[in-house]
Amino acid sequence: MDITKPEYGDLTITCVEDCGNAPKKLFLKEFIIALATNNIGFIIENIADHVIWNVVGDQVIQGKAHLTETLRHMNNRKIKELHMKKLITHGRDGAVSGTFITDMNKRYAFCQVYTFSSAAKNAKIKEVTSYIIEYS
Repeated sequence: MDITKPEYGDLTITCVEDCGNAPKKLFLKEFIIALATNNIGFIIENIADHVIWNVVGDQVIQGKAHLTETLRHMNNRKIKELHMKKLITHGRDGAVSGTFITDMNKRYAFCQVYTFSSAAKNAKIKEVTSYIIEYS
């Protein structure tokens, strides 16, 4: 399913799953799109104050303030294509995998594993582990 909205600009989004009756899957899809479009407000609104974000092989970001600053520094990157292949949720956990292409035509495969503060559908994200691999 292709997704286009004016607020996404030139970003092409493909999501193979229909998240219609799964609120956490829908949320994770929106969260990944927020990361791709650098929608810092949406990201910060949906994470716990003491979030831990482990970008494997790169850095561990601890706390909402540190994450906000990191996201601001990433504002110069532009993603032109986002393809979400799997969205999985169960209780307090979730994961999204897929690929993205930057405006410099660099290709990456990713998998993000999430832990929420509870199993409730409006729970905040308290931990993220990101695996990002460049490929050709």
